[in-house]
Amino acid sequence: MSANLADQQCVPCKGGVPPLTPEQIAPLHAQLDPAWEVVDHKRLTRTYRFKNFAEALAFANAVGAIAEEQGHHPDLLVRWGSVRVDVWTHKIDGLTESDFYFAAKCDRAYAQHQAAKAAAGA
Repeated sequence: MSANLADQQCVPCKGGVPPLTPEQIAPLHAQLDPAWEVVDHKRLTRTYRFKNFAEALAFANAVGAIAEEQGHHPDLLVRWGSVRVDVWTHKIDGLTESDFYFAAKCDRAYAQHQAAKAAAGA
């Protein structure tokens, strides 16, 4: 699924590059979990579900740590039982390959969260 994308490093956009076209977006989007939506060919969005607020907040913090490490910062909406992640490259108001890398890293973090929860018997 998204293992290859998740292994890539995000590259900071300096601006002045064109956003990906719908034709360029399609094969990258196909490598992500189907829960990711492409909105107006400019943004990726996904909502992750959790049992409670504490789990949602822990996941949001994990995504925040990835964002700091990658220098790529999504919008996060934390609610009881869910975290919505919106990813795009602000400088060009569109999508770059790094946005897909970051989305895949979020999916990997979610899979790790779910595996840890299962191992703990939760």
